[in-house]
Amino acid sequence: MRIAMVTDYYLPTLGGVQTAIKAHREELMDAGHEVTVFAPLAEPSPDPTVVRLPTARGFAPDGYPFTWPLRDAARQLERALAGFDVVHVHTEMFAALAAYRAARALRIPLVQTMHGRIDVYTRAVLPLPAITTALLAGLHRRGLGAGPGSRAVRLDTSAPYARSRTARRMWRLMVSQAQRADRVIVPSTHFAAKLVAQGVRTPVDVLSNGLEGTVLAALGTPAERRPEPGAPLRALWCGRLSPEKRPEVFLDAVSRTPGVEAVMLGDGISRRAVAREAARMGPGRVDVRGSVTQADVLSAMRAAHVFVSSSFDFDNQPMVLLEAVAAGLPVIVADPDLSEALPPDGHLVAPRPDAAGLAEALAALRDDPARVAGMSAAAIAHRPHVTQSAHREGLIRVYRAAVSARSSR
Repeated sequence: MRIAMVTDYYLPTLGGVQTAIKAHREELMDAGHEVTVFAPLAEPSPDPTVVRLPTARGFAPDGYPFTWPLRDAARQLERALAGFDVVHVHTEMFAALAAYRAARALRIPLVQTMHGRIDVYTRAVLPLPAITTALLAGLHRRGLGAGPGSRAVRLDTSAPYARSRTARRMWRLMVSQAQRADRVIVPSTHFAAKLVAQGVRTPVDVLSNGLEGTVLAALGTPAERRPEPGAPLRALWCGRLSPEKRPEVFLDAVSRTPGVEAVMLGDGISRRAVAREAARMGPGRVDVRGSVTQADVLSAMRAAHVFVSSSFDFDNQPMVLLEAVAAGLPVIVADPDLSEALPPDGHLVAPRPDAAGLAEALAALRDDPARVAGMSAAAIAHRPHVTQSAHREGLIRVYRAAVSARSSR
């Protein structure tokens, strides 16, 4: 099968979408399928199976290369996609819109993965969100264009996450894009339920992400974590340093918990504020390392005792949680929705999603090394469930269903 993956974010930038696509691509290619990734890139790609889309000069929102202009990207894709069996779109910005235009013109079946809550992301990251989300929604509407599934979206505005005007704009954007696809993939049941509740009628497949073989090989055989009694508990935080990920909540939790040392990996608009707060906590408490390679992330996981996610009511299925499980790390989450990706005996949900709740969970593990060891053993036993190979056939079934649906029209 010839598969085109189109995304607004790809390597060498790091993030959950990028690592999910890398895992899909590697697993599918190992199984004999032909996969080409199309994305905006800061520099031309030396890999012929990673194709650069038209990329804006001097404009990289939140540090990511940006597809522009849309017209040129759509034309490029319309030329390049002839002969592909399916188009798999992973994002919602202009690379994605160009893919929808090209797939529609060529009558190629299109699968859309909904990776995350852009209603929360835009509110947290965009300047003047009341204005910029209106501009973004208008550009998206025009970019998506007319076609099947273009009827007006009627949202359930009673849902707590859809009560503000800016949130409703972004939910309409997500739902309208999902409605134009032949199939929709969502990595978690909790986000899938929200999309269906807000009007998505395209068939939705809940299909977990997974880790590719090279990541598992880089991690090696994980060792069971057994902190020395009385020694500091080594906690790891990894993600975008941005308000929707709540890095300051994690810092506050560490500051409330003596005997915990932390490493923070990632970059973003909150980097300076996080670095300042970490410095105020004194030497040895929190090491803010900034943007690092995936290899550095995996190395930090091997050195940690526990992984902590401070995100709440935002994430869908963070790839970094799967990496933590594969590394044998116990996981603490602030958001109970994220539990579905984790081994039942290998994670803790903080009693409250605030800093005090995370601090309570950290203190519980700091004071109970045997519990850390038991949770680590559960994570190691769960490792086969977070591999991409475990989900490859499910992905192929979705592609075939999209092809079948398009051919029957």
